[in-house]
Amino acid sequence: MTLQKIKSIRNLIFISAGVFVVIFGFAVSSCGIQHIIIIHDLKSYDVSFDPDFCASLVEKINLFNDDCEPKVEIIDCG
Repeated sequence: MTLQKIKSIRNLIFISAGVFVVIFGFAVSSCGIQHIIIIHDLKSYDVSFDPDFCASLVEKINLFNDDCEPKVEIIDCG
C-alpha cells in the first residue's frame, strides 16, 4: 500500500511539472513578458551604451512590434 502511494505521488509530481512547463512556455512568449524584458533592456542600455547590445535590442524591439502592442520606439544605436 505504501509503495502504491509513493508511485501516485511521483506521478502527480511529474504531471504537475509538465503542466508548469507548458504554462511557463506560454507565459515567456506572451507580449506582456516580452514588453517588460524590453523595458528592462532599454534601462540597461541607457547605462552601458554598448553598440552590440543596442543592435540586438533593436532586433528584439522589431520582432516585438511585429507581433504585439503597444509599439516600442526603435532606439538609435548611432
